[in-house]
Amino acid sequence: MTQSESVVQRQLDAFNARDIDALLALYTEDAQFFEHPAKLIASGSAELRQRFTARFQEPNLHAVLLKRIVSGPVVVDHELVTRTFPEGAGEIELVMIYEVKESRIAKAWSLGGAKTIFSAPQKKASNKAEASNPLHDTMDSNR
Repeated sequence: MTQSESVVQRQLDAFNARDIDALLALYTEDAQFFEHPAKLIASGSAELRQRFTARFQEPNLHAVLLKRIVSGPVVVDHELVTRTFPEGAGEIELVMIYEVKESRIAKAWSLGGAKTIFSAPQKKASNKAEASNPLHDTMDSNR
């Protein structure tokens, strides 16, 4: 496992554990989080803390890694994220792109894909992969 991949995996693990301090320790102080391609969603530790803390209030929040591509300092994750949307509980496919510098995430981009809203008391519509461990309301960065 490369250093960049290890950092992103630890970030995914901290996200799923809802460990805000461990999560933020993996981001640079001036890290930027974007909705792909260039809509800035959060910049710096304080804004990231606010964003993740709000997201962690969702009772069913969980990200499942479906596929990962690593190219030097860039890590691209395809994820299935279970969360609570304004219209109800569901899942969304996300592509998360991370740029790692000096063993910390400097930039992250979220690209939302297909969203499914669960009907009635169903918890998950699918279990496409097991989670080993990402952030982000609509396309406003769903992680």
